Amino acid sequence: MPLGFSFDIAKRIAFNRQRSFSRFIIRLSIAATTLSVAAMILTLAFVNGFQQTVASKIFSFWGHIRVQHYEAGKSLIAEETPFTYDSSISHIIQTDNNILRVQAFATKSAVIESKGEIEGVLLKGIDRGYDSSELKSFFTAGNWLQFEDSNYSKQIIVSKALADQLNIGLNDTLKVHFVSSIDDSRTYRKLQVTGIYKTGIEEYDKLFVIGDIQLIRRINEWRDDQIGGYEVFIEDYTKMDSVSRHLSEQLPTEWMSRTIREVYPNIFDWLNIQDVNRDVIFIVMSAVAIINLITCLLILILERTRMVGILKALGAGNWTIQKIFLYHASVITITGIVLGLLLGIGICVLQQLTGFIRLDETSYYVREAPMIIIWWQVLAITVGTAIVCYASLIIPSLLIRKVNPVKAIQFR
Repeated sequence: MPLGFSFDIAKRIAFNRQRSFSRFIIRLSIAATTLSVAAMILTLAFVNGFQQTVASKIFSFWGHIRVQHYEAGKSLIAEETPFTYDSSISHIIQTDNNILRVQAFATKSAVIESKGEIEGVLLKGIDRGYDSSELKSFFTAGNWLQFEDSNYSKQIIVSKALADQLNIGLNDTLKVHFVSSIDDSRTYRKLQVTGIYKTGIEEYDKLFVIGDIQLIRRINEWRDDQIGGYEVFIEDYTKMDSVSRHLSEQLPTEWMSRTIREVYPNIFDWLNIQDVNRDVIFIVMSAVAIINLITCLLILILERTRMVGILKALGAGNWTIQKIFLYHASVITITGIVLGLLLGIGICVLQQLTGFIRLDETSYYVREAPMIIIWWQVLAITVGTAIVCYASLIIPSLLIRKVNPVKAIQFR
């Protein structure tokens, strides 16, 4: 037989416009493959975008790692034991090449009073050297804090959730009540709302207000060089566990280094569940594509049983005939993969441009479904789908070896 014999016959069958039941099955198989590939691309893009977007919100507010004094049994989301700024500790932290910047902070429990309503909060104190670029992206109104040289700033930034709850407006003056950590005495300060932020993360928006660390020092009677801890930003967040372990080994025993994942494990555990959802969708979509292609090829073989018998009678070998149907199935597979790529990537790009897929921000921490396309993953989906489909097509094509030429020619 000539080298292109199988391909020529496959091409004639594949592009035959004669109406038949197999033609409907072929279209159904192409549609199933298209939807499977598109669903896998969309799933990966959404999981990538969702995990990175939510994680970046968390990191923007607290950094990737927190370094502070170790206190057994104490919650990581609580007022810190103060320590004096130590250049040697700062040097240990900054010597790691993965670290981008280190920022001092302190927190203080407080109660905000506004128009007869009160709400407990945690004041996060920062200084004038704090890099505000990431937090400013969450602003819905107002400006960043203005720090004073000789006194503490009388400005605070509150969340939109807190502003809505207490009916707080921009430039309103609030009473903020504190309890002294020295003698449990109560005091308050009148502070002006200079900015309103919204991260969409309930754990932040309902708890934190941002103010001057000098105010916390004044309330707690700390010295001007005392802080609550360091928040550390690193270049690649996937390395924060290894960087934190390295810091723990280098720091004195009375210090501790904790990743933000350890501070807010519930959020990151929830994000990791998305990987399970992704894997389930991959398994289901792969099964759909495989079952449809196997069914399609079986129907093609059964419909062409008489042709198989005639080719065998003319001397065509089993593998030659198998290749006819494998070539035909290749057209279906490649068409489905290409259409799936176009559909999946097209929807991702459309979502990036328009944000037409909306989410409940209180449940998902984002208003629009974030899509991040990682091209090596798209390539892996393409190659993996092709390999799995071809491997699954070999099995039904073996049916050709069981066809008896005499009986097949008589087949109607």
